[in-house]
Amino acid sequence: ETEPLTSKKDVSGCSKGEDCKENGLLVRNPKSALRLVEDGNKVHPSQGDKGEAAQISNGYSGVQSSVPCNGEQQLMELEDRETWSKKIDFLLSVIGYAVDLGNVWRFPYICYQNGGGAFLIPYTIMALFGGIPLFYMELALGQYHRNGCISIWRKICPIFKGIGFAICIIDLYVASYYNTIMAWAFYYLISSFTAELPWTSCTNPWNTGNCTNYFSKDNVSWSLHSISPAEEFYTRQVLQVHRSNGLDDLGGISWQLTLCLLLIFTIVYFSIWKGVKTSGKVVWVTATFPYIILFILLVRGATLPGAWRGVLYYLKPDWQKLLATEVWVDAAAQIFFSLGPGFGVLLAYASYNKFHNNCYQDALVTSTVNCLTSFVSGFVIFTVLGYMAEMRNEDVSEVAKDTGPSLLFITYAEAIANMPASTFFAIIFFLMLLTLGLDSTFAGLEGVITGVLDEFPHVWGKRRELFVLGLTIVCFLGSLATLTFGGAYVVKLFEEYATGPAVLTVVFLEAVAVSWFYGITQFCNDVKEMLGSAPGWYWRVCWVAISPLFLLFVTCSFLSNPPELRLFDYDYPYWTTVVGYCIGTSSIIFIPIYMVYRLVITPGTLKERILKSITPETATEIPFGDIRMNAV
Repeated sequence: ETEPLTSKKDVSGCSKGEDCKENGLLVRNPKSALRLVEDGNKVHPSQGDKGEAAQISNGYSGVQSSVPCNGEQQLMELEDRETWSKKIDFLLSVIGYAVDLGNVWRFPYICYQNGGGAFLIPYTIMALFGGIPLFYMELALGQYHRNGCISIWRKICPIFKGIGFAICIIDLYVASYYNTIMAWAFYYLISSFTAELPWTSCTNPWNTGNCTNYFSKDNVSWSLHSISPAEEFYTRQVLQVHRSNGLDDLGGISWQLTLCLLLIFTIVYFSIWKGVKTSGKVVWVTATFPYIILFILLVRGATLPGAWRGVLYYLKPDWQKLLATEVWVDAAAQIFFSLGPGFGVLLAYASYNKFHNNCYQDALVTSTVNCLTSFVSGFVIFTVLGYMAEMRNEDVSEVAKDTGPSLLFITYAEAIANMPASTFFAIIFFLMLLTLGLDSTFAGLEGVITGVLDEFPHVWGKRRELFVLGLTIVCFLGSLATLTFGGAYVVKLFEEYATGPAVLTVVFLEAVAVSWFYGITQFCNDVKEMLGSAPGWYWRVCWVAISPLFLLFVTCSFLSNPPELRLFDYDYPYWTTVVGYCIGTSSIIFIPIYMVYRLVITPGTLKERILKSITPETATEIPFGDIRMNAV
């Protein structure tokens, strides 16, 4: 039965009681087939097939249509799901998703802020017991059940289906601000095609009297009011924040950034509109190109004067920092947001894998590559910061005070501008930022697309191109607030409040639903069905207890000590914190709403409603040779 059956022989003459082949599929005679009865959803093989059924099913029932050989009933054929053209397409897509702009700017900053080399200890511990197990869990769930973030819950625990809707809303929020950062990088890229980079001098129309170019040949003194030309280019030409008074007065929309963002969404649309067959080819460029550029920049940075000062500052261990709770919180948050469970992307990407693909190996490879990329990016950034400190004759801590995008668009851009062959290095650097961001955008939108198309196949199943077009238009319109003169303030607010706590809550509930409601034994049996061996005790303990506690720890720490936001010289007023939490709550509110809705529409007593709502309602189709069977 396990051999592919492709014979086209006529089956009309097969005798009663025998198995026959029809349309290339094995059709078992109803009298010898496994019979599915309703009482308790138990599988009862016929007397003569008990041993055979036990050998075949391995905990699952072979459910096929009762198709007599005389052809009175039709065999229901299930349409095969699209799969990746090659295994490497999947790996590059996952790596491209996990390795994003945060690996370049967030990890190096958090590392030196939290004890340098000593920070690698909590970072590794949190990766081993929190990040990687959750990463592996989502890949296994997606690959086994072969569904997006919404419909997958029918096969796991229906009452938690609101998690899927919450994920889609979070992904839309991310798309509304993350692509704006790429629009900034695109603006820089266009501006780099000049003999002299525009952020190297103080003679431009946007410069002020405080502009001080300490790289000039003249003897220039740096004062407290001095502003570098790179900072003025970023704040006054690209963002134009001086034309906004804050979140209560964002000002007009920058038409330059709007055009940049429009072009980015155009690239995104034509990369994902046909599905993973096309996006899997695009990531061959967007996922590999950053590593080539990182290597070039690492070699260049290592040869700069003062580079050793930056590396020493980056890795010099401060063991006292390990006693501070916030260091462990930062380590947990960094590894979690770097690997990226909870955005529906890993579920979507893994759902296009072949059933017996080794997702365990994939999880280890991609998470290791991601962590190593973050570590190497620190050398790329800090060799240049050491060079900056040498040129300014200041301590590295003074040069490295910029955080977030400012670290890339001000500090690093300024250092590049004052290197030999500055135009070349500027072009490849901002191309790297674009490619880092693009494949993360592909992934985030694919999480929404797969989730919606799997949930509403009768509506959008044959209209993917139209749905993707509508989604990109919605994301573009949702980004308009971030394209205003005060758009950088909106980006900061969304980054800190709209996604962080919401995603943590989503993955916590996801881990609880899988481990405690669906059952860790059932989940491990699913993995065994795919890989041939069940996960060991280490993975089981992580999924059942350690990973949920890890998420609860990070979430409670964030909520108990919300960050005080400040950008440039603007202190966020108190009401913006309330707005931020409201935006974050607007996504996860779908989880309790759907739970109530589910209990209301389910017939029976309250106990019966709860039991039905936590019991998988749809069987998972699993391939057995060329036969499709249902897991019950």
